[in-house]
Amino acid sequence: MKIVITGSLGNIGKPLAINLVQKGHTVTVISSNTEKRQAIESLGAIPAIGTIQDADFLTSTFTGTDAVYCMNPLNFSDPDLNAWSRNIDNYIQAVHRSGVQRVVVLSGWVAHLLRSQHPEDKWNDLPGVSITLMRPGSFYTNFYSLKGMIKNQGFIAANYGGEDMIAFVSPDDIADAIADEIVTPVTGKKIRYVASDELTCNQAARIIGEAIGKPDLQWIILSDEQMLQGLEAMGIATPFAHFMVEMQSLNHSGKPQKDYYLNRPVLGKVKLRDFAKEYATWYATD
Repeated sequence: MKIVITGSLGNIGKPLAINLVQKGHTVTVISSNTEKRQAIESLGAIPAIGTIQDADFLTSTFTGTDAVYCMNPLNFSDPDLNAWSRNIDNYIQAVHRSGVQRVVVLSGWVAHLLRSQHPEDKWNDLPGVSITLMRPGSFYTNFYSLKGMIKNQGFIAANYGGEDMIAFVSPDDIADAIADEIVTPVTGKKIRYVASDELTCNQAARIIGEAIGKPDLQWIILSDEQMLQGLEAMGIATPFAHFMVEMQSLNHSGKPQKDYYLNRPVLGKVKLRDFAKEYATWYATD
């Protein structure tokens, strides 16, 4: 198959490209960074240098391919949240104009519950196209952004936590699920959850804490207002800060867990304890 993947060589894009190339597919990797060209070629993939803000570029890249994987990265420093939403419009326009019939979209396990944005609903505008919306849980790699908090304050804090049950997931397991899904025939629209471990936040904090020598590490629950103030103090643009507060508040509400359990996936192979070993090595560096 001829497959286009977005996300450059990120946490999902790179293992996904490797997986698909090794299976004999012709893979094109979209990246906005010209310096990634050689690295993409070294994987046996074809680089397509351009941005997802350019619908014409996406259309020309998608044309003649069998399937595309679409992801829409958040830019927390951008005050224009609508620009993030317009990227989805560009994808949809490119899929329609190029004639691609198989699309896999990276969504999230609270995406269908958001009030401020409706990213999944936009994909209803492509009748006749087979679409899978991937709903991964909370990425293990999110713990990287918590290093300063853990070191300086000695705890993890967010507007969810404690005994909230969260589906945590390794980017490698997401890549494997996408690689499986993108070559699987689908009629209409499908939802697929992806998870590697199901843990309470306290259990997750304990696993990370034991790995870094802080076995009593706690995951404290903040109010939405406290969370918003903290994000804005970190320099997160206000619209994105509100968006993040809404997403994380949903984790605490228990609503996403209900649909997740109704569509519970087979758990991936990379457990949080596996990731914690790598995290501890990274955490020990300044």
